[in-house]
Amino acid sequence: MNTLFISDLHLCDQQPQITRSFIKFCENKARGARALYILGDFFEYWLGDDAIDKTAKAAQQALSKLKQSGTEIYFMAGNRDFLLGQQFADSCGMQVIQEPHIIELSGEPILLVHGDAECTDDEPYQQARKMLRNTEWQQQFLLKSITERIEFAKQARIQSKEHTQNSNAEIMDVNPQAIDELFSKHQVNTLIHGHTHRPAVHKYGDKQRIVLGDWHHQTSYLEWDGSNFQLVCQ
Repeated sequence: MNTLFISDLHLCDQQPQITRSFIKFCENKARGARALYILGDFFEYWLGDDAIDKTAKAAQQALSKLKQSGTEIYFMAGNRDFLLGQQFADSCGMQVIQEPHIIELSGEPILLVHGDAECTDDEPYQQARKMLRNTEWQQQFLLKSITERIEFAKQARIQSKEHTQNSNAEIMDVNPQAIDELFSKHQVNTLIHGHTHRPAVHKYGDKQRIVLGDWHHQTSYLEWDGSNFQLVCQ
């Protein structure tokens, strides 16, 4: 049975075509798979399990049906949906995993991360990430009204867009040293991540780093068929 990996769908009400593509993916390609791993930024933003919109409900239904068909579903938070909680995960039938996370495929360890923590050259982003991943900050944020959280998300998206436009493209990618440290620390030969929206398979001797694609203009997934990986962007 195959194993599938996806990330960076950025599901939201403003992009219903991506939600439709994901539902189709669940009903066809993912149905019958052994497992589906969602490696972050599944949603454009997540304001708490008490602030579910119609897109989240559609994703919830698609994942629930997929789980009922026998596919195991795993979710790792990204930089957009780090507030997704156990309540919503349970309603979808998916298990929350923390990064870095190691799985085994045909006896070989495979390391999974979202990828944003490895973009260490982007110092302003890393400072913001440290604040957003702070448990105390998250608890205080979730005490705010949904209206206040929505406004925060709007401003955060504007600032993120401006930062991306005004930054050198190189600092938006993963840092080579950070990647080397992951390989060395976890003693693996395969690393899978998303975040950068730069799908590719990078070879380093006997090691490989597989970068998942986003879903803005395509359907992108990585498939393990029991012996080989295939990165698909279509």
